[in-house]
Amino acid sequence: MPDVTVVVIVYNDADRLSRAVLSVLHQSLRNLEVIIADDCSTDGTPAVAQALQAADPRVRYVRLDSNSGGCSAPRNAGMAAGRAPFIMFLDSDDELPKHACKSMLLVAERTGVDFVTGEVMRIFEETRATGLWYPALFDGVRIVEGIRQAPEYFHDHLSTNKLYRADFIARHGLRFPEGIHYEDQLFTAQAYTLAHNFAVVPWPVYTWRLSADPASLSISSSRHKLQNVADRIAVARLIDQFFTQSGNADLRPFKDEKFLRHDLRLYLDDLPFREREWTERFAELLTPYLDELTTEAIGSVSREQRICQYLLRTGRLDEAKEAARSLGRPRIAPRQVSRESGRTYWGHPTPKHDPDGCRELDISEWHLDEQPFLSAPLRHEVHTLDPAGLVLRLVLRTYDPARLLSNPENVAAQLWLSAGGAPLKLPFQYILGGGGPDVYTAFVEIDLRLIPLSAKGFKGRRHPVVVLEHLGMKRIDVVLAPPDLVPMRAHLPLHATLAGHDVRVACEGKGAGRLEFTWSRSGALAHAETLVPRVRPLRQKVRQLQRKLTGPRAKALTYRELQKLPVDKGLVVFEALEGRGYTDSPRYIYEEMVRRGLPLRAVWSYSGDRSAFPESLNLVRRGSWEYVRALARARYWVDSHGFPSIYPKRPGTHYLQTWHGQAIKHMGFDLPALRLGSPERQQKHRDMISRWDALISPSEEFERTFVRANEFTGELLACGLPRNDALVRCDEPAQLERARAARARLQIPDGRKVLLYAPTFRDGNSSGGSIRVDLAELVEKTADEWIVVVRPHYYDRFTVPRELGHGVRDGRTFPDINDLLLASDALLTDYSSVMFDYANLRRPILLFTDDYDEYSTSARGTYYNLPDIAPGPMLTTTEELVEAMRDLDQVRTKWADAYAGFNARFNARETGRASETVVNAFFEGDNR
Repeated sequence: MPDVTVVVIVYNDADRLSRAVLSVLHQSLRNLEVIIADDCSTDGTPAVAQALQAADPRVRYVRLDSNSGGCSAPRNAGMAAGRAPFIMFLDSDDELPKHACKSMLLVAERTGVDFVTGEVMRIFEETRATGLWYPALFDGVRIVEGIRQAPEYFHDHLSTNKLYRADFIARHGLRFPEGIHYEDQLFTAQAYTLAHNFAVVPWPVYTWRLSADPASLSISSSRHKLQNVADRIAVARLIDQFFTQSGNADLRPFKDEKFLRHDLRLYLDDLPFREREWTERFAELLTPYLDELTTEAIGSVSREQRICQYLLRTGRLDEAKEAARSLGRPRIAPRQVSRESGRTYWGHPTPKHDPDGCRELDISEWHLDEQPFLSAPLRHEVHTLDPAGLVLRLVLRTYDPARLLSNPENVAAQLWLSAGGAPLKLPFQYILGGGGPDVYTAFVEIDLRLIPLSAKGFKGRRHPVVVLEHLGMKRIDVVLAPPDLVPMRAHLPLHATLAGHDVRVACEGKGAGRLEFTWSRSGALAHAETLVPRVRPLRQKVRQLQRKLTGPRAKALTYRELQKLPVDKGLVVFEALEGRGYTDSPRYIYEEMVRRGLPLRAVWSYSGDRSAFPESLNLVRRGSWEYVRALARARYWVDSHGFPSIYPKRPGTHYLQTWHGQAIKHMGFDLPALRLGSPERQQKHRDMISRWDALISPSEEFERTFVRANEFTGELLACGLPRNDALVRCDEPAQLERARAARARLQIPDGRKVLLYAPTFRDGNSSGGSIRVDLAELVEKTADEWIVVVRPHYYDRFTVPRELGHGVRDGRTFPDINDLLLASDALLTDYSSVMFDYANLRRPILLFTDDYDEYSTSARGTYYNLPDIAPGPMLTTTEELVEAMRDLDQVRTKWADAYAGFNARFNARETGRASETVVNAFFEGDNR
């Protein structure tokens, strides 16, 4: 008796059937059977299936007498033929990962659940890119006691990523509905509804291949067919009937929400690129079913989608297509808005005589009139595009419903275009008019010959962007193209006798529909590409040689050779945050060095964006050959994290490590991963630390924790952190001006206070997991008095939601966090060392610690029991936070003693003169 039956359905897929079946036969679970269920194929599929059956006794071949035209009949036939107590389904163009069957079987046997569902890995064959299917649903192992406990699993409507108990299927008479497509959705909705419990596992158990060949698109990928739309709606109605007949009508809103967020959204994303006739028929099919959906489901989707749905229902199809371009990312503004009685509506005119329109088109929640420069929505569209030889004359229209460009002379505007090199930057100026109020027009000429292309050629696509700069801030926005733009082509000669490129200009045809420039090689270069398969092994060897000649090992060897040259006694290499900006203590040490006029030359390391540094600095890219040369020759190294370990310090170089704050979390050999790690890893860490000649020690606590944990035995500069000098001296004119400039750049309205929210990084989570406060609730309850500036850790991702832009600012545009500390009225953090710095301002500190138990008992651990040292209240809900912000005077009074004790323990050495002390000791006092 096999443990698992895997039903592989196939129709006219002889080329891929073997791959699918072998992915089952090669499973780590050996005791299984494969049922090949053939929907009466007319190609070579029967011969392939019979050969597989002959080669392995675990394979059985079942062939239907006639083609059913879908997936249901072969799956049902396979289920009927199966003998195992557990069953799975596989399509012939997909695969199972090696441990899929065994891993799910173990979970099913251990838990006794009705079925197990797991993650799906999608492979996009055109680009070879991969992506997970609804990863938020599969973030851990869990047992769900019925779908009402977690109705979001209706989104997981595939039947192929599940291992079912055969007796569960038999007991409820589950079968795939024949004669319709999207049979998975009904079958899975029934299974979720009827299951007493089910298990979820976070690892991929199914590999879903999405074909790049238009001739072999799957049913789910054939959204251009109107029958495809009708089939999805028909299945949705069958699910509704099942809920009603089985007494589960209360589940209807959750299924409706899934229909809107998943099924309908797929068609809306494609809507801007559909022809008028298709859109009309789509609206006819969709509108009756939209009227049947529950109010709860309608209200659950985004405002942008509700606008699209309303416009489709009311026959405003062109506007619906326009609105559909704003559904995803990046955020796109509407072309027009209307304002009436303090409310703002999508489009023009105001729907004041239409109650439904007033409800569905109301975008007042976006607070357009209160949006700052970086988050105010704009819409850049190509109005006309005319070729003149190798020059493209582009008329650009920018729609500005937030009135961001009310004075366009204060905004520097450029159009950027790249083709693998530095971007071609084309400055332009706006003129008002051409498309109604709040619409600006610009005329730009693009000489295609100026676009940087290298002699080796370029093949790929690039999208122009509009770059706007104001008050030291830079925003980058996409440029939309008309969906009906007729593609333009031109040939670009390159270096006379050398072959050139062909360039094609068109609308991207997906997403928001960006203007797209596609280059492809032509002439000799194109011919050479046809030879690639013959020379690929040679090319791989060349690339391997290039990596050896330019990689870290080659640079390390070059570094050692350069050390044979004399030390450059006037050279100092500065680096902060591994090259991320002109910031932290190295900045203030450098400025003190310059102020004194010391006979030293500084080189700053940068990684990523050079705009995070003043133009006057001499920059070298971190990891470049210039960087290697500078490190090898410099007399002084100064940094806040650690120069790369492959560069040992020469005897004539002096290394000052400033570090980047007091320690809360365990460091160095207090970390289990290092303390229990291999001797090689431990020695590498010791070698890193042994390079430091001097280390700034801001407190005795720092010496008890960080210094001890890293076994540092060099010179300690017992003073405050140079970066904190500005905070200690915050009342001086220079720092007051710095705070004023930061508030102006953040566009803080007069009379509003600033809460700086700076949470620390959570190990293993870079997707915004550190932002634990409910920002929507916080803004709703405090926006009349406060602006929240979010400054997440630089490892973390964060985007200000469009509807919160009036009350939330993105603080990551400031390379130096001191600008934000000085500009703020209170700090909100959790376990970040920023609390030690901020305490020098003597301003309120609030701690949002809803996950303190989890964080403090993690593998990394902390040096302190936070309640014992906290300089402010530890809050666990947004409601508690709001209450504290409304009465900061009480917070100051209640926490005054704890705050004073905190400063005495951690900031006693902060005098505001740390930069002077360090320069005295390390540079001017250097007589070595």
